[in-house]
Amino acid sequence: MSDTERVVEFAIGGMTCAACSARLEKVLNRQPGMQAHVNLAAERARVRLAPGAEMAAVIAAVAKAGFTATPVDAETREREKAAKAAVYRREVRQFWIALALSLPLVAQMAFMFGGHEQMRELPRWLQFALATPVQFWIGARFYSGAWKALRGGGANMDVLVALGTTMAWALSTVVTVFDLDQHVYFEGGAAVITLVLLGKLLEARAKARTSDAIEALIRLQPKLARVERDGQWVEVPVEALMPGDCFMVRPGESVPVDGEVLDGVSSVNEAMLTGESMPVGKAQGDRVFAATANGEGALRCRATGVGEHTLLAGIIRLVGEAQGSKAPVQRLADRISAIFVPVVCTLAVATWLAWWGLTGDLVMALINAVAVLVIACPCALGLATPTAIMVGTGQGARAGILVRNAEALERAEKIGVLAVDKTGTLTEGVPQVVEWACLRGQPEVALQHAAALEAGSEHPLAKAILAHAATVDRLAVANFSALPGQGVQGEINGRVWRLGAPDWIAGEVDSRVTAWQAAARTVVVLADADGPVALFAIADALRPTSHAAVRRLQAMGIRVVMLTGDNPHTAQAIAAQVGIEDVRAGILPGEKAAAVQVLKADGVLVGMVGDGINDAPALAAADVGFAMGAGSDAAIEAADLTLIRADLHGVADAIALSHATLRKIRQNLFFAFIYNVLGIPLAALGWLNPVVAGAAMAMSSVSVVSNSLLLKRWQPERGTH
Repeated sequence: MSDTERVVEFAIGGMTCAACSARLEKVLNRQPGMQAHVNLAAERARVRLAPGAEMAAVIAAVAKAGFTATPVDAETREREKAAKAAVYRREVRQFWIALALSLPLVAQMAFMFGGHEQMRELPRWLQFALATPVQFWIGARFYSGAWKALRGGGANMDVLVALGTTMAWALSTVVTVFDLDQHVYFEGGAAVITLVLLGKLLEARAKARTSDAIEALIRLQPKLARVERDGQWVEVPVEALMPGDCFMVRPGESVPVDGEVLDGVSSVNEAMLTGESMPVGKAQGDRVFAATANGEGALRCRATGVGEHTLLAGIIRLVGEAQGSKAPVQRLADRISAIFVPVVCTLAVATWLAWWGLTGDLVMALINAVAVLVIACPCALGLATPTAIMVGTGQGARAGILVRNAEALERAEKIGVLAVDKTGTLTEGVPQVVEWACLRGQPEVALQHAAALEAGSEHPLAKAILAHAATVDRLAVANFSALPGQGVQGEINGRVWRLGAPDWIAGEVDSRVTAWQAAARTVVVLADADGPVALFAIADALRPTSHAAVRRLQAMGIRVVMLTGDNPHTAQAIAAQVGIEDVRAGILPGEKAAAVQVLKADGVLVGMVGDGINDAPALAAADVGFAMGAGSDAAIEAADLTLIRADLHGVADAIALSHATLRKIRQNLFFAFIYNVLGIPLAALGWLNPVVAGAAMAMSSVSVVSNSLLLKRWQPERGTH
């Protein structure tokens, strides 16, 4: 029994429409210790299990509701794929048989409606013989699904199809057996079942394409790796690699796991991660990622991330979670689907009674009631949102945009203010000492003391000073302390030294500070008890794309605000270069989240872009957090969207993807609603034959999925800037 909370994904079998997924979700959420989201399009359920809750309880609850559940892992995916392929082939065969049996029935009606009244209809016993296998053999799936739904206390599309076609078949059979002077409607039930089956086949084929992105990602990772064992290079399964193992990537091969280059020089195509086709140079100390394609050189690497801990595995996990999540816009559709079938059945009964009472024609009343039942399938409503989410998040993954959940994707569309960090977001994030001055004493001594104070620090400014003082001897530091956002201090040879921001250092600082800051340089001052000793001007080059990206965001109607811990002079200089007018400088790491809350107080949705650990609280506080993929794990964990490529254009692309996906969802919901709003009254008024209603119902689901697939045309625009 697990004592920690966990999320488990299950493959669900037996769902046929939105009512099924809504009912199953309700059943699971009623179970103790379970929180579930059910995705009709992906046929998946993601269940959050509280400590003490077991997977067996989920499987049992799903079975009681009339469905099947299987935990998803790599082997499950393959088995499920093979099983779906076998079912698809069987259903294709059944469709052709149903078509062959139904065509003679429909053809005779077409000839009669076409003005060939002299053509006699087929003998009723032959019509009975043709229609009955379609009704009870080909249509057995509808009876089975209806029984499971009713047994579980709900109703779904299968109930509507089974009820409607059975009524048409039963009426026609009574007329045939007792040789009554009345038209038979064997062609109605047979044609409806055949058309619904065709719609299901087309829908299944289209739905399979919505998961192309995640399938493509899974196929990318190599199966074998060349690993060093006892001085020999041997091929082993990728699953056998452990962190620290040494592996070789030869020219033209794919990198098996995440790692660090030990030796060798090459270029690696990382398009599957970043969406950019230009290869990235790799040499000693550089990181490589699983499934990226090596170029012309050989690389010897040390494994740093294997199995579920590779960047690729994280992408697959995030894409799967996003595709299985629900956008808030779907809530209305879910509420409608939950009560849809009982309402439709009530309308069908009302139609039957009204026609019978007004015309006295029991048969006509029954046929119109059947048409209402057949056309009212809520499939399109259930597929409207998840199919668009699946395609949209898949396209995002291909472009290096990882969406944590559908809710974040929907919120991104409404962003009015975007707060951006400076270092590592607008700039390259690799500061360098571009100028320095020793104010008193010997220059080498000043460098020694500065390097001693910054030794071991991971701060980008500290790394810049350490790199600049790489050749000097290191001194020992006692009583070291750091003040976030200000600087560091410690005792060296019994004397207190400080290194940090000019306004933190006591005493008058050199006039060059203002000039350097005006030139977009960050100034760090080294001082002892007697005052400043040295000045360091540190510059972080602006990303080449930052100016165009900021202009693009502003053109989208988004106000861009800079939040930085740097001094106001340097921050204003950088802001002027990229076109940002609203600058909040000198903000300590702990104050960034509060600054985001201030921006949110204006009543607009606020996005935050950052890459460092100090950005994590602000990313979490924002309505939508964007983490640069090159940043820290803490930032990525706190963000709603992760940009694999460290480029601000990725934020604009993510917002554009949000607009495109939400536009498709709204189109789908409109089509689904309008279809039912128009179709049900037409059927109730007797203006739709059950056969036409069946065709319209089948095509509605296909049209919604096909409309979602048009999202595959979406491409990021960053390549044009």
